[in-house]
Amino acid sequence: MATEATAPKRKVRRRGYVVIREDECKGCGLCVAACPQEVLELQSKLNRYGYHPCRYKGAGCIACGICFYSCPEPGAITVFELEEGEEPPQS
Repeated sequence: MATEATAPKRKVRRRGYVVIREDECKGCGLCVAACPQEVLELQSKLNRYGYHPCRYKGAGCIACGICFYSCPEPGAITVFELEEGEEPPQS
């Protein structure tokens, strides 16, 4: 039986981005602590409720979703996975 040659699979690096609704964020920092890529940080400015909301630094997200699952506020964090070659929307 002949062995069939296969091309080596190229490892595709996952990419994503995070959208945070500032008025939903209570600034607890759980997402910041949980992020393995360290792409989240608390802002120095206050939101309208007096909390320091989290913000996405703008690059490096791997769309793992850990920040989403660690956040106690439903709807505060949304994680998007980008397709190969796709760029995140400009905010």
